[in-house]
Formats: sequence, structure tokens, C-alpha cells
Amino acid sequence: MSIEQTAIEKLRVLPSDKQQEVLDFIEFLESRAGKQILPAKRWEGMTALEAAQQVMGSVGDGPPDLSTNPKYMNGFGE
Repeated sequence: MSIEQTAIEKLRVLPSDKQQEVLDFIEFLESRAGKQILPAKRWEGMTALEAAQQVMGSVGDGPPDLSTNPKYMNGFGE
């Protein structure tokens, strides 16, 4: 039996709150790897805006919104 099959079997018997914890952990591992490990079908028919919303807010140390803070826009485009 493969690791994937074993994991799926174990996941199926967990209560839904524990299944959510497993999903959260997988997403944490994806973010730590610096890429999303998603099936191609998930992106089919998605607009660029919808795709960007998947990663919005993922940078924690930057200013919240450069476009509304003139201090960060000084010299932009010069």
C-alpha cells in the first residue's frame, strides 16, 4: 500500500475537526515550501484576480497596502 493510500484511509476515519487539522498542516507545509501543491483542475477557469486572492496577505512583514500609503509610493515610477 502506498503512503498516499495509507494516509487517505487514516484520514477517512478521523472526525471532521481532525481532518481539518490535517488539511491545515498540509497547507502549512505547502506555504513553507514556497509553492502551492494543487491539482491543475483547481486553476481551470480561474481569473488572475481569483488566483492572486489565494496568496494575498501571505507576506507578513510588509506594509498592509502600498497603494494607500503615500510614504511607500514616494519615487515610484521615476
